[in-house]
Amino acid sequence: MARIGFVGLGNMGGPMARNLLKAGHQVTAFDLMPAALAAVSAAGAATASTAAAAASRAEFVITMLPAGKHVREAWLGSHAMAAATEPGAILIDCSTIDVATAREVAAGVGRPMLDAPVSGGTMGAEAGTLTFMVGGPAEAYAKAQPILAAMGRTLVHCGEAGAGQAAKVCNNMMLAATMIVTAEAFVLAEKLGLSHQALFDVASKSSAQSWALTSYCPVPGPVPTSPANRDYKPGFATALMAKDLGLSQEAAASVGLTTPMGAKAQALYQAFQDAGSGDVDFSGIIRALR
Repeated sequence: MARIGFVGLGNMGGPMARNLLKAGHQVTAFDLMPAALAAVSAAGAATASTAAAAASRAEFVITMLPAGKHVREAWLGSHAMAAATEPGAILIDCSTIDVATAREVAAGVGRPMLDAPVSGGTMGAEAGTLTFMVGGPAEAYAKAQPILAAMGRTLVHCGEAGAGQAAKVCNNMMLAATMIVTAEAFVLAEKLGLSHQALFDVASKSSAQSWALTSYCPVPGPVPTSPANRDYKPGFATALMAKDLGLSQEAAASVGLTTPMGAKAQALYQAFQDAGSGDVDFSGIIRALR
């Protein structure tokens, strides 16, 4: 089993670290929040007093952090994680950040590095069924596959450094727009006197079928496991979707591309967050559309 350093033990990182422990790996963890650190310690992880200490002597080092500035600071800044790692270590950043920062950090760490953002939300993190979109050297990806497989069900090597982040922002832009139009359709059905179940039964078996509908239906009832049945408790919070959509628009601007549907989705989710719903599941946007 591998020696793994894990930094960032929030709603996603905590369950991911616990799944590594369940798979028999040795995990040394660090987080700025004592409660998060205590939770993985109770599951069997060793704890470190600094991020650099967690990274030292590890064969694989994983970060799961909020934004690009945190990733840059952790690896290349004052936390000095890159300098603390062993020469043969494989570095893996599972945060969702901008493509440019992912490439900058990969170029600066002096070790093989993978950008490996995930899809699947907190439920996927808990269940170990995440999808990993991975960018970076093929040899490093091959070595990291057993580690990623302990946390996820689907692994896709998307290309060189930054390709994982590119896949993530494109995927979430599609998801956001699909969720919005799915929610709009249910609101229209309500106004026309059509039941939620009837629309679901038709759309889920016809050309309107989508993951947003069949796995994350934005109304309670048709999909019992969807957040709609838990008063839109995330799941995948609106604040995170708004962040990812902002990254998608930054990426589009960087290559001179206009994405009208993506831009509209970003505006709607940002407005939903600004209205105080940042901690609501992103499928809860149906409330604003009503």
